Amino acid sequence: MPMKNPPHVGEVIWHGILEPLGLSVAKAAGSLGVRRATLSDLVNGKTALTAEMALHIHKAFGPDVDHLLRMQVAHARPPSSVVRSPSPSKGR
Repeated sequence: MPMKNPPHVGEVIWHGILEPLGLSVAKAAGSLGVRRATLSDLVNGKTALTAEMALHIHKAFGPDVDHLLRMQVAHARPPSSVVRSPSPSKGR
């Protein structure tokens, strides 16, 4: 069963990877070869995870690229109660 309100993948990256390793956003960005502002926007939920960033994170810290991208999709997908099927057309 999908979560009703899954966390942003950036929050998971911060709390699950960077914080336990004692890495600041600046140090982690250096390890990933990306700008500090780019990583900061991700971990603060201001931008979505890209496939390229997922690959950088995988190479530097090990989490599976597919898992990271599935978390992003789960966060970006509207709740099922918001998605409505078109109503059947009435025959005349």
